[in-house]
Amino acid sequence: MKSETDSERLARIRSTVEQHGQSHLLAHWDTLNSQQRGELLDDIEQVNFAALGHLIESHVRQEQAFALPTSIQPAPCYPAVPGIDLIGRYADAVKRGVSLIRKNKVAAFTVAGGQGTRLGFDGPKGAFPISPVRNKTLFALFAEFILGTNRRYGSDLRWYIMTSPQNDAATRAFFREQAYFGLKPERVRFFPQGVMPAFAADGRILLDQKHRIAFSPDGHGGSLLALRHSGALAEMANEGIEHVSYIQVDNPLVKLIDPLFIGLHDLTGSEMSSKMIPKADDLERVGNFVVGDGRTMVIEYSDLPDELAHARDGAGGRRFDAGSIAIHVLSRAFVERLTADEALFALPWHRAVKKVPYVDEAGIRRESQTPNAVKLEAFIFDAIPHAENPLILETTRAEEFSPVKNATGVDSEETSRRDMNRRAARWLDAAGFGVPWRADGEPDGLFEISPRLALDAAHLREVMLRPPAIQRGREHYWE
Repeated sequence: MKSETDSERLARIRSTVEQHGQSHLLAHWDTLNSQQRGELLDDIEQVNFAALGHLIESHVRQEQAFALPTSIQPAPCYPAVPGIDLIGRYADAVKRGVSLIRKNKVAAFTVAGGQGTRLGFDGPKGAFPISPVRNKTLFALFAEFILGTNRRYGSDLRWYIMTSPQNDAATRAFFREQAYFGLKPERVRFFPQGVMPAFAADGRILLDQKHRIAFSPDGHGGSLLALRHSGALAEMANEGIEHVSYIQVDNPLVKLIDPLFIGLHDLTGSEMSSKMIPKADDLERVGNFVVGDGRTMVIEYSDLPDELAHARDGAGGRRFDAGSIAIHVLSRAFVERLTADEALFALPWHRAVKKVPYVDEAGIRRESQTPNAVKLEAFIFDAIPHAENPLILETTRAEEFSPVKNATGVDSEETSRRDMNRRAARWLDAAGFGVPWRADGEPDGLFEISPRLALDAAHLREVMLRPPAIQRGREHYWE
C-alpha cells in the first residue's frame, strides 16, 4: 500500500478541520518549523472530530443541566459488619475471593494520572511520600500491598497503572529507580489515559502553543477506554483475568485487593461493585449512592437536592448516607462490553469551566485570569447504571478512606498521616499488644505496619507471634 506523503497528510487534515469548523488550528502553520508541524498534525489526529460535533453543541456552547431521576431512593448496601443472617454469605465470599486471588483471576488497577501540584510536590502524585514513619510513597504502599497479597495467598497478581501524558515518563522512571519496589517488572504495566481538547465557549478547540492543542485528561471514566486502547483488556482475557480491582492513587488506606469485596462481587454476579462509607455530614463533598428510577447510580453532592441531603429516616438517621469513595470491582467482560464501540461509549460527559492558557489569533500565548475554557470529563461511577446486579459494600472511613488531596486542612497530608497512624495503632491494640494512648485520644507515638507483613488487623494477629516492644512517644515500624 502506498504511504501517504507529507503534503497529502496536510491536505487530508486541513480538509477535516475545515469541515468541522476548526480551521484555526492551522492558522500559524507558516510560522512553524518542520518538527513543530509534525507535532501539530499528530495532535490534530488525536481528536475524534466525528464525535465532537454533538458534544460541542450539547456541552460546550451550552451547559447541560443534570437530569434528576423522577424517583430517588436510598441504595441498598451490604453492611461493614454482617448480621447473623449474612455471616455465612460473607464467609463464602471470602473463600471465593481468596480462590480468585490465588488463581490470579483478579488484577489491580490504579488510576494515577494526577500530579502533586496541589500538595506542593513536583512529580506524579503516586510518588508523594506519605507514610507516618518511613515516609513511603503512595506507589510504594500499593506495591507492598500486592507483595503482601502474593505472599499471603501464593498469587502473582498483575498491576495496571493508568498514567497521564503529563506524568507517564516520570512515573515509569520512578518505578525503575525504585526497582519496582520488589515486584516483577513484567507484572506491572503502565499506559496513559486518553485526552480531550479544551474548548472556547464558542466551540473552537484551544491551542496551548501555536503547534500544540490544549489537551486535558478525559477523566477517570476514560480509564475504561484506556484499558481497551492500551491492549490491557486483551491481555487480561489472554491471561484469564476475570475481575479488575479499581482504586485511585490518592488514598493510602485503601485495600487494593479485598477478598470479601471480590468474593461478594463474583458470587452475586455483579458486573460492577462499589464501596461506600457513611457520610461525615449531610453536605459532605462525595457522591451519593441512590436508586434512581430503579437503577443504582451515583448523584454528585452538587446535584443532590438539599431536601434529600438533609432527609432523615424513621430512626432519625441520614436517609441518603452512602458516600462514594472511588473503590470498585469491575468484571472484565463488563468493561469489554462498555468499550466495544467507542462511538457508542455510554458514559456521559461532564462539563467544567476552567482557566486554561491559550494562543490568541496573533499567535501570542495568553494566561487567562478568569475561567475561559470548557473541559469535558467522564466519571467512572457513571458506569454503574449500565451494570447488571450492581453491589455496594459498606466500609469504614477509619479503615479505608483518608485521601491526600490538599496541602492543608481536610484530606491533606497531615490528616492522611494521622489516620494511617491511628489505624496501625488500632490493629496492634486489637492483636492484644497494648498501644499507649494520649489523653487527647491519639496514639502516643508513631506506628507503621508494612502491608508486606499484614493486610488487616486479623492478619496481623496471625503473623505477629510475639509482643512487639512499644515505647511511649517513639517511632515503631514493622515489616
